[in-house]
Amino acid sequence: MPQEQAFESGGVRGILHKPDNPNGDGLALTHGAGSNCNAPLLVSLARAFCDSGMVVLRYDLPFRVLRASGSPSPSGQARDREGVADAVAEVRKLAPRRVFAGGSSYGGRQTAMLAAERPGTANGLLLLSYPLHPPGKPEQLRTAYFPQWQTPALFVHGTRDPFGSIEELRSAIAAIPARVDILEVQSAGHDLRQATRMGGDILARMLF
Repeated sequence: MPQEQAFESGGVRGILHKPDNPNGDGLALTHGAGSNCNAPLLVSLARAFCDSGMVVLRYDLPFRVLRASGSPSPSGQARDREGVADAVAEVRKLAPRRVFAGGSSYGGRQTAMLAAERPGTANGLLLLSYPLHPPGKPEQLRTAYFPQWQTPALFVHGTRDPFGSIEELRSAIAAIPARVDILEVQSAGHDLRQATRMGGDILARMLF
């Protein structure tokens, strides 16, 4: 039976999922601005991926390690990206083949920004509810780094996400030179609640 155990190493804190029959792949998975590594979506996906043979570390970003509640500070984003890098490095110690990095909303954005800054950090990205722009402010796109993006990625996005429509997301990712794809989740909002049972579908699409 797959194991779930508390993990703390290299400055990274979270929960490690260890499969019975590891396939050599790993995933470092993190949360959004208002959550932590125990978010239901992360737990559900981590278990599904672990059942398939992946080592999965769902972890808290540095801002959440510092305080149990509250949103991240803009001045702390670089520190949070270092946290992503540290988590991926820890997973690489456990997964000798490919290592993927993923996150929900803010965590996915910081993961993608790190990958653009440091190509080769991860073999692929899983971006859950990427926050393309603040709700109601489509002109404030968070895409300036897209032309530098070299890592394959799967966006999992709800058709009712106020942080960006499917059409807006498709238009924006045209600027990414890497291979990217979108998995639409019908009738889902930013929390992607409907995706908690889609682990197999997501995994099949993200193993580029």
